[in-house]
Amino acid sequence: MFVTVLLLLVTLCAQEGHSEDRAEAQRSGHVSVVIVGGTGDLAKKYLWQGFFELYVNQARSGKTFSFYGGGLSPADAATPVLFEILKAVSCPKAVSQERCALLKEQFLRLAQYRQLKTREDYQDLAKHIERELQQEGITEAGRLFYLSLPAFAYADVADKINNSCRPTSEAWLRVVLEKPFGHDFRSAQVLAAQLGSSLKDEEMYRIDHYLGKQVVAKILPFRKENKKFLDPIWNKHHIERVEIIMKESLDVKGRIPFYDQYGVIRDVLQNHLTEVMTLLTMRLPMNLSSSEEVLRNKLQIFSSMLPLRKNQAVVGQYQAYQTTVQEEMNKTKDHVSLTPTFAAVLAHLDDAQYEGVPILLISGKMLDERVGYARILFKNDIFCLQNPNAVHCKPKQIVFYFGHGSLQYPAILVSKNLFKPVLMDGDWKEVTEHTDVNILGLPISDYYVQTPNEQKEAYSELISHIFAGRKNSFISAENLLASWGLWTPLLDSLASSYPRIYPGGADNRDLLDIRVNGKEIGYNTEVVIISPDQMGGTLTNSFQVMQGKFRSDDMVSAWAEELVERLAVDIQEAAEAAVREGGVFHLAFSGGSTPLALFHRLSLHHFSFPWSYTHVWMVDERCAPLTDPESNFHSLHDHLLQHVRVPYYNIHPMPVQLNHRLCVEEDGGALLYEKEINKLVNGSSFHFVLLGVGYDRHTASLFPGTKADELGESLVALTESPVKPHQRMSLTFSAINRARKVALLVMGKGKHELITQLSRVKDNPDKWPVTGVKPADGRLVWYIDYDALLG
Repeated sequence: MFVTVLLLLVTLCAQEGHSEDRAEAQRSGHVSVVIVGGTGDLAKKYLWQGFFELYVNQARSGKTFSFYGGGLSPADAATPVLFEILKAVSCPKAVSQERCALLKEQFLRLAQYRQLKTREDYQDLAKHIERELQQEGITEAGRLFYLSLPAFAYADVADKINNSCRPTSEAWLRVVLEKPFGHDFRSAQVLAAQLGSSLKDEEMYRIDHYLGKQVVAKILPFRKENKKFLDPIWNKHHIERVEIIMKESLDVKGRIPFYDQYGVIRDVLQNHLTEVMTLLTMRLPMNLSSSEEVLRNKLQIFSSMLPLRKNQAVVGQYQAYQTTVQEEMNKTKDHVSLTPTFAAVLAHLDDAQYEGVPILLISGKMLDERVGYARILFKNDIFCLQNPNAVHCKPKQIVFYFGHGSLQYPAILVSKNLFKPVLMDGDWKEVTEHTDVNILGLPISDYYVQTPNEQKEAYSELISHIFAGRKNSFISAENLLASWGLWTPLLDSLASSYPRIYPGGADNRDLLDIRVNGKEIGYNTEVVIISPDQMGGTLTNSFQVMQGKFRSDDMVSAWAEELVERLAVDIQEAAEAAVREGGVFHLAFSGGSTPLALFHRLSLHHFSFPWSYTHVWMVDERCAPLTDPESNFHSLHDHLLQHVRVPYYNIHPMPVQLNHRLCVEEDGGALLYEKEINKLVNGSSFHFVLLGVGYDRHTASLFPGTKADELGESLVALTESPVKPHQRMSLTFSAINRARKVALLVMGKGKHELITQLSRVKDNPDKWPVTGVKPADGRLVWYIDYDALLG
């Protein structure tokens, strides 16, 4: 087979005037290309086209080739599928129609499908390659395996290649691996160790297709070619910020089983955008073709990165994502995924050159357009008094435009008020005729624009680098682990964060706009208020926070994290108003697990809260020692009080333990607490009382069956719980309903049925104690998260 195709090659080269004899072909050697997963989507869309272009470019090199599509399916079933894919490959524009037809014919003759499932299958492939080489008398140059597979299969396939299909001669072995390379630092470390037991590092090519994009590959050469212009301004004194953006307009339908495990940070930011960031900020290598020097300088950037913390990221999720997850993964309506489809992260370098320069990495699905770019925005110290549109007052920026968007082609743009870039590369050209488009705030005519002479697909570029053994466009194990070391702590901190819901496309409007505040980042719009009729009983048209009515009282509803944020803000506003009015704020907390997220929020984010003027009271307490983990006060102390500066004499635990006894009526603990309230709280009216609702409908420690009229006007009483510890001390309705504001916090899917029933029942405090909460002169507000409200 090889000889037949070689003769066709000789004929072709003679027609082209570049005749090469068979002896040269033998000397140059033979390359076997194996795509494991050769009939999958990636192979169909990019890989076979890339290898065909490699074959076209190597037609005159003297090398011979064979191409194998490997997979789990039997050959009789998969061979027709493979050849349908191969028939669709196309030649570069520069290749004549006649020559293209001949090359495609050769390519199809050189290709075949092989089942690659067992160790024996790989042994059979090795024997087949060696037999063909021996029969044709051709020297082997190398074997190239492209693993277009899920990452969990890498170690097993690498082991089979190593033990059953490694070249026996001096020929090279190159194995290409597709991301994801692990899920976090630990899994990446394990995968690297597994692969390292079968393959040498120089044999592995971890591919990030973004590094094959022509503009990304041009970043370092551009910086070097324009060194005299960039050296004076490529620093913290001149750079205002760096933005690395990848926007996608499509959803993730069809990819949910993969995507829901990874999300946008793992899928895009940890790899593509991080790699671009290193190219923009790394020290310029002396030798751009030295993969060792490029890697060394990249690793220096990772060691200079400040840790990424939770307050340096925001996440979002497009509205239809939940439904798609439920459909594609056969989940029930109760299933909620927190996987982000949008993320913005603020990074900083602890480096004298870039100290304080914000670096924004942003990506998302279902945005307004498909576009990718990196922008370096420079400070502008010129103010144009009478002509703000003068060139000197326009933004100064360099844009590495990866493609798509309004420009529709890859380009490097330099605003004309910076400098005219050098054009040294013969593969690039300057664009002088422009369409009427705006790029990041400037008309295209305000830029110097450079673009490749010929647009090339990223995979085709990287395949040519793999063939040539050029490793500086690939991810080393050190580089990979350094990146995961940076991102894993942030991913862990965000694991339980509720993403902001956004509708998708142009309807997002300003919902995902970002505000940078020093070393922190947040959404520019904290909440989006919508009316209950917009909600329509479902989450379809709701994005963030809903205000409405529940049981004729005010209601606030949102995803859990945003709901807690809103409640914390409301408590602080009430505190500040009370302190302004009377110099003191009386706040009563109930027990249970529901308020814990609120305690964390208050302690970690509300540094200006007037704690020194605040008295903290208990709504209820279990009859357990205050040092017992069962105690409500113990929980309040551990999660809030020990983290804020409340004067100790302003803290009022309930006296459940007196005379070495727990909740004995004759000890008078309830009366003692009531006297303390009467003494310190004006009119015994707390400024703010926080309550929850139990599954059994109780609130505070007022349980079904508690006779409200038997408690009379007392403010504090001993009560009985149906669950251990049975004895409780609690504020009564009389105390609760004197408060200026009462908040009822209800969270979690488990409370959905309770909320549904509460929406229908009439007031009956004996059976539904929570319905007895009716502030006489104050205000009741229900804070209900979407899980509880909608299930």
